[in-house]
Amino acid sequence: MMTKKVLITGAASGLGRALALRFARAGSEICIADINEQGAQETLTLVQQAGGNGWVYPLDVRYETQWHDLRDEVIQRWQTIDVVINNAGVATGDRIEAGEWHWWDWIIDINIKGVALGCRTFTPLMKQQQSGYFINVASLAGLMKAPAMGSYNVTKAAVVALSETLHFELKPYGIGTTALCPGFFRTNLDKGMKTSDPQMYKFVDKVFEASELNADDIADAAFKAMQKNQIICNPHPTGRRAYFIKKYLPWLFRIQMDKFSLALKNRDPNLKTQLQQDAEAGVK
Repeated sequence: MMTKKVLITGAASGLGRALALRFARAGSEICIADINEQGAQETLTLVQQAGGNGWVYPLDVRYETQWHDLRDEVIQRWQTIDVVINNAGVATGDRIEAGEWHWWDWIIDINIKGVALGCRTFTPLMKQQQSGYFINVASLAGLMKAPAMGSYNVTKAAVVALSETLHFELKPYGIGTTALCPGFFRTNLDKGMKTSDPQMYKFVDKVFEASELNADDIADAAFKAMQKNQIICNPHPTGRRAYFIKKYLPWLFRIQMDKFSLALKNRDPNLKTQLQQDAEAGVK
């Protein structure tokens, strides 16, 4: 059996590392592409300990020139590419009027453009081969779109849209595409999250700890989804139930979102500040 050549972005930690180990256990050779070179080297050591092999490449997914250099390195080392996993991503959590506007540029550049560049860069090589596969890491947020996560939801919905587009666009060339849409799970995504609301960190930590799946579970689900050529992989049982409710019981979904939105309103620090100011003005 031919060893698969697998490129994974954001593989220095978290889900990216779990994906590297899952594919390594299947006998794949891994390109660990990440801006965090120290973490990438640690992942490579773990891959080798798992019986696999690979190499590290420093990559900032925001820059087209770096993607082109990586493609040239892949061709030099491997000549071919079997799987590209666009996993690198960041998180934000804020109401529409809150936070820094440049955070929108930051998350769009990484979560949308970074994924699109990965697909755009390696599609010509895969077309030439008449084979290949893209796994684009989106999120359940790209399907469900909860309040107070506007910029994050927008980017993950875009990844789903791109993946669905490419699934059909590239299928005639023997190229598959899956959008991986996990819900919250125990990872380190929240460590670099940008938000102006301190309560958001507490909320995210709480739901991370309550998750029924971990990064290894998500990686295994992604591996199996690729084997089945699934368009969407929604690995969490609760995520699948939530999406079912949204799709087939929209009235119940609206009730749940309305309750969530009211709960967010009740702990809105800006609203409380305004109410306090109004109360003080009335006293005076």
